[in-house]
Amino acid sequence: MLVRNVSEMKSIVKGLKKEGMTIGFVPTMGYLHEGHISLIKCSKKENDITVVSIFVNPIQFGKNEDLDKYPRDLDRDLKICKKEGVDYVFHPSYEEMYPEGYSTYVITEGLTDKLCGAFRPGHFKGVTTVVTKLFNIIQPDKAYFGKKDYQQYKVIERMVKDLNMDVQIIGCPIIREKDGLAMSSRNNYLSPEERKSALSLSKALFRAKELFEKGETDVEKLKGEMRKIILSQPEVKEIQYIEIIHPETLESKKVAEKGDIIALAVFVGDTRLIDNIQL
Repeated sequence: MLVRNVSEMKSIVKGLKKEGMTIGFVPTMGYLHEGHISLIKCSKKENDITVVSIFVNPIQFGKNEDLDKYPRDLDRDLKICKKEGVDYVFHPSYEEMYPEGYSTYVITEGLTDKLCGAFRPGHFKGVTTVVTKLFNIIQPDKAYFGKKDYQQYKVIERMVKDLNMDVQIIGCPIIREKDGLAMSSRNNYLSPEERKSALSLSKALFRAKELFEKGETDVEKLKGEMRKIILSQPEVKEIQYIEIIHPETLESKKVAEKGDIIALAVFVGDTRLIDNIQL
């Protein structure tokens, strides 16, 4: 069932809660792919009701980012949701989420000033604000986030803990194409040549993991090897960052340890791609 209105969604949730139903929630910006479908499947397994939101949130996009060209196809998304047995799709308008005079924002400090946050000022303020609003509207028991956006997952987890929100955050594994490319709605932007070059991201991550498992713990050596692999590709425009970080604090490490995350952001052509792997 498609719901476009905040008050209608809240009314539905109230009824479901009265009946003692558990609600699983998958927040998305649409243009669904296998990664999103894996989150939906997890929610379906663990809850009575699954709600998917489709909302391209303008306040998490910075100046000169891809808000206008971000891929949208509601009909296609609704077909996927129907096929996967989603109970409700919440698809509000911008005006519904941010009515005239809107002036309240949620800010998580510390975790947001590094990695993607260092290059996308205001991004996580937009993410935490919209997710708080969606949690208030949908009141889920569990919410599902893909670990491809590892920083986002940890920021949401921290926000929920700090604000005593009554929702369990479930991080789900990265879903990759057969050739290793992490699934993302932004892969749609890539030309065939760019897509070929984009494979260097996962190749670099898997190579670093392999070296770590053979005993290499020097972060600079691991990062150097990754840079070589990525920069060997003709369509790679810029490595924005490669970092090996603590899985909870997201602080950069000098010596890699088991459990650490290798995270990167790379421009392939004009498309910014992120990926990560856990050691």
